[in-house]
Amino acid sequence: MLDDPTIHDGAIFAAIALLLTAIAFAFGTNRRRGMLPMLGVVLAGYGLLIGREKMLEWFAIPSGAIVLRELGLGLLALGFIRVGILFVFQTLLVRRNIPKILDDFVMALALVVYAIFRLNAVGVNLAGLITTSAVLTGALAFSAQSTLGNLWGGISLQVEKTCRIGDWVRIDNVMGQVVSIRWRYMAIATNQNETIVIPNSAVMNNRFTVLGRRGEDAQSWVRYVPFDLDFDHSPAHVLATLNKAFADAEIANVSDTVRPRVGCTAVKESGIEYAVEYRIVDPSYIWSTDSAIRVHLYAAMAREGFAISFLRRIVESRADRRPETAQAEHQRRLRALESSDLFGALTPDERQVLAPALTACLYAGDDIIFRAGDSADSLYLVSEGVVRIVSDDKAGVRHELARLAAPAYFGEMGLLLGQPRAATVLADGEALCYRLDKQGFDAILQARPELADNLARVLAQRQAENDATLRALDAEEQARHAVSRTSELVNRIQQFFGLEPKRREVRVARPDKPDAAVEAARSAARGG
Repeated sequence: MLDDPTIHDGAIFAAIALLLTAIAFAFGTNRRRGMLPMLGVVLAGYGLLIGREKMLEWFAIPSGAIVLRELGLGLLALGFIRVGILFVFQTLLVRRNIPKILDDFVMALALVVYAIFRLNAVGVNLAGLITTSAVLTGALAFSAQSTLGNLWGGISLQVEKTCRIGDWVRIDNVMGQVVSIRWRYMAIATNQNETIVIPNSAVMNNRFTVLGRRGEDAQSWVRYVPFDLDFDHSPAHVLATLNKAFADAEIANVSDTVRPRVGCTAVKESGIEYAVEYRIVDPSYIWSTDSAIRVHLYAAMAREGFAISFLRRIVESRADRRPETAQAEHQRRLRALESSDLFGALTPDERQVLAPALTACLYAGDDIIFRAGDSADSLYLVSEGVVRIVSDDKAGVRHELARLAAPAYFGEMGLLLGQPRAATVLADGEALCYRLDKQGFDAILQARPELADNLARVLAQRQAENDATLRALDAEEQARHAVSRTSELVNRIQQFFGLEPKRREVRVARPDKPDAAVEAARSAARGG
C-alpha cells in the first residue's frame, strides 16, 4: 500500500502534523487544543486515502477513485495547513501576539493556492476557464469590492496595530472600547451598553482618535471639565486656590501621578472661563468621574466665595462706576503717591489732581514691565505685590539686582529725565502698579516750576546713596556728590518739561547716619 505515492506522501504529512502537535503541547501554548481537531482531520483524510480501494468495492461509482482521492487529499491538506499555521503563530511567534485575523487570512490564502494546484493537477485548464468567464469574473470582482475593502481594512488595522482590542476610540460622535476586529467590521462597546458595528473600510477611510495613547505609548486619557467665574475674582488667585484644593483631594478613578490642575481658557463677555484638567484611569466611568471632579470643584469654590458667572449684558460708562468702587480706587492712588518720597513736596490738593492721571497696571507673575534700553517717559508706583529688578549679562545670564515690595516706586529717571531704562523689571507674582506718564505730571510741574528743585534734590540724594553703596563712601562724600549733581539734574528736568531756567540756590540736607544701607540697597538697581 505504501508503494502508492499518494499514500506515501500522505503518511509523511500526517507524521509532520502529529509531530508539530506534540511539540505545541510540550510548549503549553494557549491555543494548542485547537490543533487536536485539525490533527483528527489530517488522520481522517489519510484514512480515506488508505481505505478508498475498499470503499470502491462497496460503491461502484464512475470516477470514484478520483473523487475519493481528492476528498482525502483535501481533508489532509486542510488539517495540515491549519496545524502548521497554529504552530507557527501560536508557538514559534507566540510572543509577537500575531492578530487572529492574520492567521485566518494566511489560512484562506493557503487553501486557495492548494485548490489552484489540485485543479491544475487533475487537468483543469485554468487559463481557458478565466478567459471564457471574464465577464463573470469582472462582475464578481465589482460586487466583492466592498467586502475586499473591509477585509484589507481589518488586516491593516491589526497588522499595523493602529488600534488594538481594548483600546478606547472616538469615531465621529461615537466613543467606546474596541471589543473585536473581524474580517468585515470593528465592534465598539459604549458606556451606554451599546455595541456599535463600523465597517473596516469606513474606519480606514476616515479619521478616528485612539484615546489614552501617545504614539505607541499608553498614557492616561486627559479630560477637561470647564466652568466660568465672575470678573470679580483675579485669575491668579483663582488658579492658586483651586490648584491647591485639587492637590489635596483624593478622587476615585483619577490618576495620582499627575494631579488635577486648573487653567484659564478664555475671557468671555459674561466672565472668565476655566477648566479642570485631569487624567482618568478607567474611561468606563467617565460620567461618575466627571461628576466627582465637579463636586470637589464646587466645594472648593464655596470655601473661597467664588461666584459662578451668568450671561449678562451691561452698558457701562466709566464715569458712572459705583461711587464706593471709584472712591476706594482713588484712595489707593493717593496712598501710592503719599508713600513715595519723590512726591513728598506735593500738597494734598496737588496729589488729588495727580491721582486721576495714574494708570492702573495689573501684572501676573513673571510679566515683564519694561526691559533695559526701552525708551521711557513714565514711572511706576508699586501698590500691591513685589517686583524684581534684573540685568542680563552678555552671555544671557540673568542676575537679580533688587526686589521692591509695596509701597515702592521705580523708573523715576524715565519720568523726570526721559532717560532710557537702565534695567529690566518684572513682576514677582501678581503685582498692582500705577503708571504715571510725563503728560499726566506736566500740568503740575508747569504750574509749580520750583518743584523741579525738590525732585532734583531727591534724585541726587538717591543716586549718591546708590554710589555710597557701590563704592562704600562715607556720609560727607555722599553729600558732596549730591550737591554736585543737583544743579545738573535741575537743568535736565527743566529741559525735558520745557520749563524756563531760573537761578536757584540749592541746599542739600546731610544724612543723619553715615550709611543708608537699607534704602540704598533697595534703590541701587532702580536706575530708571
